Amino acid sequence: MSKIKFIFYLILAFIAYKGFVAFKNFEIGVENRVVEIEEKAGLEREDEVIGLMMYLGNPPELTEHLFTENRSKCLEMKQIAEESSFAYYECARVNAVISGKKIVSIIEELEVIQ
Repeated sequence: MSKIKFIFYLILAFIAYKGFVAFKNFEIGVENRVVEIEEKAGLEREDEVIGLMMYLGNPPELTEHLFTENRSKCLEMKQIAEESSFAYYECARVNAVISGKKIVSIIEELEVIQ
């Protein structure tokens, strides 16, 4: 009888795991679909995001900006960019106009991330 209980608990744990994964994928899928719809519709909104900024010239002038998911990803991308370019890069928390997962324009730089 204990073998049957053990198998039953394994099956129950597997079903719970599959339910959790399905729920998590649904949440991620919904977020991605919202971003796709916003991009297709051309909706722009103002939000606070982390961005990788590229400055060129003397005095430095902002020429490019890139939306990043989080601080660590931004710092990683900054290090790679600085190794392969002579431009000045910085990661910053900015108030920006975004469309989907793209920064359209920077309104205000709030904090430089070190």
